[in-house]
Amino acid sequence: MTSPLNSARVIALVNARVVPVAGDPIERGTVLIEDGLISAVGADLSIPGGAVIIDAAGKWVLPGFIEAHGHVGIDEEANGWAGNDTNEMTDPNTAGVRAIDAINIDDEGFRDALAGGVTTIVVKPGSGNPIGGQTVAIKSWGGRTVDEQVISESVSVKSALGENPKRVYGDKKQTPSTRLGVSLIIRRAFVEARNYAEARDAAAEKNEPFTRDLGKEALARVLSGELAWDQHVHRHDDIATALRLADEFGYRLVINHGTEGHKLADVLAERDIPVIFGPLFTSRTKVELRDRAIGNLVALAAAGVRVAITTDHPVVPINFLVHQASFAVKEGLSARVALEALTVNPAAMMRLQDRVGSLTPGLDADVVVWSGDPLDINSRAELVLISGVEVYRWSDGAGRVVERSERLAVRG
Repeated sequence: MTSPLNSARVIALVNARVVPVAGDPIERGTVLIEDGLISAVGADLSIPGGAVIIDAAGKWVLPGFIEAHGHVGIDEEANGWAGNDTNEMTDPNTAGVRAIDAINIDDEGFRDALAGGVTTIVVKPGSGNPIGGQTVAIKSWGGRTVDEQVISESVSVKSALGENPKRVYGDKKQTPSTRLGVSLIIRRAFVEARNYAEARDAAAEKNEPFTRDLGKEALARVLSGELAWDQHVHRHDDIATALRLADEFGYRLVINHGTEGHKLADVLAERDIPVIFGPLFTSRTKVELRDRAIGNLVALAAAGVRVAITTDHPVVPINFLVHQASFAVKEGLSARVALEALTVNPAAMMRLQDRVGSLTPGLDADVVVWSGDPLDINSRAELVLISGVEVYRWSDGAGRVVERSERLAVRG
């Protein structure tokens, strides 16, 4: 049955504890949504006539959470080999591939995301290659095709240092089989991309034809600062290599995982290098994870590093994103920073802050009503809106996704 909210132009969530994240909480606050955008947030707001009013007394209202590093839709739930398009491990440099081309928007992981209050996902290629490909930021539900869920295709290029690419290509008896070789692949690719960009620009000035190379074009966008460099890295020595490479080529570095980042926390803070930390609910499955601890995230934040939290779905189910934050609070992370790590911080890292990440007028109305404090393990997402459209509701002891066919029927 289609939700009546989905035909409403104006929605008012009233009487809630409103947590904008970008500002202080508001008791008995109101969030006003008009035409899919947040139009006002505050107390004692004037509500337009004809608005659908939702009384959220006793509830918490927050922005939808952001998974800043996931593989939802490209490493599908319960589909095994057929649904795994995470790594194109036929070449150590696959900068030209794009995650969007492999996303199945009917992957069950997207439904799990809604149950966990996650409304934005940055979908990334895996870590089998030194250069894995281009990422994409999408809404976790909403389109007939993934293209209708895209927030930004200009996000980042995924790269990996350390054990993964060394193992993948070492097993094939080809470069890179060592950390030396992994760094060589990256350096060589950026030198070639820089030369490519110079030749391309020179040809354009002379109005001469030029042969395009999709991989080099992607890396040229990293060099220009348009795309971030999403660096999969765990060990502190590999983090040092990531910093060294960033210095050499001047790109915008975002550390992904950062398991031993606490050992260089002061350096990362001084250089304002953000860290997407996690996943937190894993065992020490390889050498790189020997020092894995939730407390390492706490140390990074205490040093002044801007942090986000990742499930690395499907490594940890995406609906457990908020629970990872709860466990970090148990280890000493402040509740405020924990919520920032799920919202405003990943939005800023991925340059999505003009669309998502806080309850701020003008942003997309990606809003979640929680039964209580979301950091309380007993709380649940009761209502999830994406761009002001109801996509999930908990009622009668069960969660229900508003399926695409229902919502698209309203559009038609």
